[in-house]
Amino acid sequence: MPKSVLEAIKMGQWDFEPLEVPSDEFDWTEAMPGTKAKLEVLAKRVASGLPLWHPNDRDELPDVRPRFDPSVRVNGPR
Repeated sequence: MPKSVLEAIKMGQWDFEPLEVPSDEFDWTEAMPGTKAKLEVLAKRVASGLPLWHPNDRDELPDVRPRFDPSVRVNGPR
């Protein structure tokens, strides 16, 4: 019986579903989506047979982009 999705794939079990793990039995992360830190957390979870997602994981990026201003042209005048 495989312990993780990775083990199941190596064994050719493409329909493997890991056992449910209560969210209080593994840590959540503040790492922002798409960052190396977040990917490392997800990789460790998969390798450990844990669920990929935790309900308390950070799932939003801070609003750091400037608002769209149609008067500003990125590529110069047309």
